[in-house]
Amino acid sequence: MNLGIENLFGRGPALRREIERERGMLCRMAYAWCHDAALADDLAQMAVEKALRAAGQLRDPDKLKAWMLQILSNCLKDHLRDKRDLVDFESVEETLATGEPTPEEARAGAELVRSVRAAVAALPVGQRQVVTLVDLEECTYAEAGDILEIPVGTVMSRLCRARRALRDALEPVAREALGTRLRSVK
Repeated sequence: MNLGIENLFGRGPALRREIERERGMLCRMAYAWCHDAALADDLAQMAVEKALRAAGQLRDPDKLKAWMLQILSNCLKDHLRDKRDLVDFESVEETLATGEPTPEEARAGAELVRSVRAAVAALPVGQRQVVTLVDLEECTYAEAGDILEIPVGTVMSRLCRARRALRDALEPVAREALGTRLRSVK
């Protein structure tokens, strides 16, 4: 991402467009972290607004995504600090829009989605953030650590605990659906 000389004198139009282009990704990550569509939209909007106001602080345009995810993480921290009673979020059903599945396939798919979302939602916020950053957004451990402002070792331990909890929670679902036990593949 080359933003050019126009960014040398503050918030250039190119940087503004790049920040606004990341809103969809911010929405996806916020939803993965909180499982509330309205809250995710609000958090993404807050992160975009903060990024636009602080655009002059971005030193390396190649790290825009990580910088914005860090802002989003801070917005979520602020929200959770203000609304401590909103730690448990309801799962939202996802409509399957691929092809024309049979009713049985649609039901099985919806149950799988509910199970995965419920398992992710049951994780502590720190583990949920790490697993979504590393496994969904494909951030490196170092990037996830920078975004969440935690050491890489903490990222690794939270990721390990999160994956173990997800495996334990989803193994019965897989066993029922496939009649087999999940195994780790490296």
